[in-house]
Amino acid sequence: MADPSSRVVASLVTAVFSYALMQTVVVPALGLLARELDATPTWSAWILSAFLLSSAVLTPLLGRLGDLRGRRRVLIGVLVAYAAGMVGAALAQDIGQLIAARIVQGAALAVVPLSMAILREAVPRERLPFAMGLVSGVVGAGAGAGLVVGGLLADHLSWRYLFVLGAVLALVSLVMAARWVPAGERTAPGRLDLPGAALLGLGMVAVLLALTKGPSWGWASAPVLGLFALGVVLLAVLVAVERRRSDPLIDIGELTDRPMLATHVSALLFGAVSYFFYVAMPLFAQQKPVAGAVGFGASVTVAGLLMLPGMLAIIPAGTAVGRISAALGPRGPLAAGFLLFAAGAALLALGHAAYWQHLVFYGVVGAGSGLVMGALPKLIADIVPLERTGTANGINNIVRTVGSVVGSQLAAAVAASSGPVVPDSAFSILFWLGAAGALLGAAVSPLAAVARAEQHA
Repeated sequence: MADPSSRVVASLVTAVFSYALMQTVVVPALGLLARELDATPTWSAWILSAFLLSSAVLTPLLGRLGDLRGRRRVLIGVLVAYAAGMVGAALAQDIGQLIAARIVQGAALAVVPLSMAILREAVPRERLPFAMGLVSGVVGAGAGAGLVVGGLLADHLSWRYLFVLGAVLALVSLVMAARWVPAGERTAPGRLDLPGAALLGLGMVAVLLALTKGPSWGWASAPVLGLFALGVVLLAVLVAVERRRSDPLIDIGELTDRPMLATHVSALLFGAVSYFFYVAMPLFAQQKPVAGAVGFGASVTVAGLLMLPGMLAIIPAGTAVGRISAALGPRGPLAAGFLLFAAGAALLALGHAAYWQHLVFYGVVGAGSGLVMGALPKLIADIVPLERTGTANGINNIVRTVGSVVGSQLAAAVAASSGPVVPDSAFSILFWLGAAGALLGAAVSPLAAVARAEQHA
């Protein structure tokens, strides 16, 4: 009979992979979706933005609900909603219905923090770093696989199969979770902080909406500046409200504690530098090398395959976090990951004219990404008590999402600054920015380590 904890890990890996794959699988098909559903570019952009904004609102709330009411129960509810959202998207008849389905799908990001909390309960302590690293690695590897799978399905089948695949994966994950994930014994005291959740959700929506619409509305336009101002005001009110609550969604003291603050800054930086590559590498691969332009003129599928080795490198790197921590201490994996990321980024900045350079150098970036992704939940587990694991990981994931939006918008701005044809210098700038951001992450990472890992066992 299989070890019960191995079954738990298998079910959580499947659930997280389902989310991660579908996070990016629509990216290669955005143009096709716009044509098939007769949508303008503005409306088609909401296929991604609606998912992102929904995740920002729901993830911390669902993570906290799991801490309060039981992670297994909330995980199953999230997977049911996710499956329904996938079915709705597969059956969508217009762009409005598809966007509504993507809003429902946004709940799935909560699978990641809920999984981290379940692992702390169900997996023996000596195997916990490996399990956390594996689940974290699957987030990155699944996102990379989504680019390849999305390209294949978009090139050869109907776009509806993107969501049929998602529905099947969600249902398989639901069955595995229902059979193998234990109910758990420990839940946090207190009530769900609805005012805090509303303020956090609205504040994050305002900031993320400003970031996503800034390029089209204008960064200095009244709507964008107003959204930024509204977000700052709402988050300031959130701080004031949470300081007075005995059971806050956001523990301000915990958030401003140096190790936790450094962990969130690391997540923000990682989200940003990762998206420099998600934007730059497919763009370079698909750009036709005519009239002095650089690129490979490759198909969507080939562009995704060029990133696949880097995405696959994430999983073994993530599972090595425990061994590196034992050898170098708790700060070792995060610092090593950022340094490895910086090295791969610098190599790409220096040479990216050949296929093998993209395959090999992005493989180095992927290995660094795996270490960073595996280290962050391990550091959070060292900082917070078990009953706040889902909440803290949920906030960390949202911080990384904000970084991703910043990185994607900055990358898009650099790429578009020279007109319709992106010059080689723009790609070099993006890769150097990735290296610089990763070096900054390496400088911050020692501050994220704590010397009290035994405190919340």
